[in-house]
Amino acid sequence: MLHTYRKTALIEAEQFDGSDEMMKKYSIVDMANVTSVPLHTARWFLPTKEGTMNLYEDDWIATGVDGEYWAIAPDIFKKTYERCD
Repeated sequence: MLHTYRKTALIEAEQFDGSDEMMKKYSIVDMANVTSVPLHTARWFLPTKEGTMNLYEDDWIATGVDGEYWAIAPDIFKKTYERCD
């Protein structure tokens, strides 16, 4: 039988701005420092528990209950989360 569920865990999140401070905080790799980055290709990469995720400016970086990180596109974040602090 199909049931409906709602997430109950709170997350912390902040919007990625491309700053050195955020890159250091989340160990983000900037490919522009390594090679030329073609247009419309991910420039930043966020290490996660499942592997590396593409990260774009204005994506949200979420921190889960176990301290894990993942990236969320702005449109998905807006549809899925609401601020509660």
